[in-house]
Amino acid sequence: MNPYIDKDLAMLAGHVRRFAEERVAPGFQQRDVTRVLDRGLMREMGELGYIAPELPEQYGGLGMGCLAAGVIHEEISRADLSLAYVNLLGSLNGQILSQHGRPEIVDPWLVRLIQGDALIAIALTEPGGGSDAANLRLHIERVGDDYVINGEKTSISAADQADAIVVFGRTGTPESGAHGVTALLVPTDVPGLTRTRFDCHGQRAIGRGSLFFENVRVPVSHRLGDENQGFVQVMQGFDYSRALIGMQVLGVARIALEETWQYVTERKAFGQPLSAFQGVSHTLADADTQVVAARLLCLQTLWLKDQKLPHSAEAAMSKWWAPKLAYETVHQCLLMHGHGGYDRGLMEQRLRDILGFQIGDGTAQIMKTVIARARAGRKAVPA
Repeated sequence: MNPYIDKDLAMLAGHVRRFAEERVAPGFQQRDVTRVLDRGLMREMGELGYIAPELPEQYGGLGMGCLAAGVIHEEISRADLSLAYVNLLGSLNGQILSQHGRPEIVDPWLVRLIQGDALIAIALTEPGGGSDAANLRLHIERVGDDYVINGEKTSISAADQADAIVVFGRTGTPESGAHGVTALLVPTDVPGLTRTRFDCHGQRAIGRGSLFFENVRVPVSHRLGDENQGFVQVMQGFDYSRALIGMQVLGVARIALEETWQYVTERKAFGQPLSAFQGVSHTLADADTQVVAARLLCLQTLWLKDQKLPHSAEAAMSKWWAPKLAYETVHQCLLMHGHGGYDRGLMEQRLRDILGFQIGDGTAQIMKTVIARARAGRKAVPA
């Protein structure tokens, strides 16, 4: 019995798992080769209510809460971590737009996002730094009723596939830090915006790349939050996405464990199943224990958010621990499969996909600083 997943959520998870097994999993490896998201699958997910289900019904959402979003996210991730970015970006950007955007601008985007008809990326990282997220150099200048954007963003998930991007840039002085950053919603068809695609180790269906802004103009109405307060206001949503990332990678670890437990009971060596050897079964038991515990932490974080209770520390714990644990778990599962695990296939692709989350969206070191500040106070942990 799981204290966070009631009968309705368990039933929802079952429905999503069937969809993921029948519709998502079969194309998992092919999308890794083509490096293109399946827009048809996105629309199917939207029709079923699987994208940003926590958003209100006025946008086409289900108003189900963040735990429901986490449950759906986990099940899609079991079939394809890269495709599950649709859920991750949908929930993160859906929250940002609905809370900080002007309705006349963001409402049509929210409807399209939930329907699976639009993909919205988020652009924070720059060539000069990723972890020092408040020290941005992308320049945003107000000119009349427009903002003019110049500069570069890099390592942006879905950079070349997104239909719009939430862009963070500096409107204040260089010394203003986090209190000089503004967030804008930028459609990707605006003049002056060019995009590139990296050849990444994993997460190849969603991809990463750079964005180059050369005198890109967007109306002031596209601002998200207050001028110079975008970082402080909008970044609060990242606690939510960190918990979702935990569910995402642990979904992959869980299915890898399930497959490996079955494999070691069927594969025989020296006249016994591999599971008879403690070096095998105890290793898997250890990984299974920690995955169950980490998943409970992620679910607790989502529950705290649904209750509107503080959850920054728990979100940071979810973000640094779950990707590291999931990578180590899938690595062990790959080794248990021997030479077959080393061949290009399910295990090796899962391993490649998970690794990126130990880098992006906040490193382990940054997450531990967030936890320390929550426990000891910012003055006691200034940097």
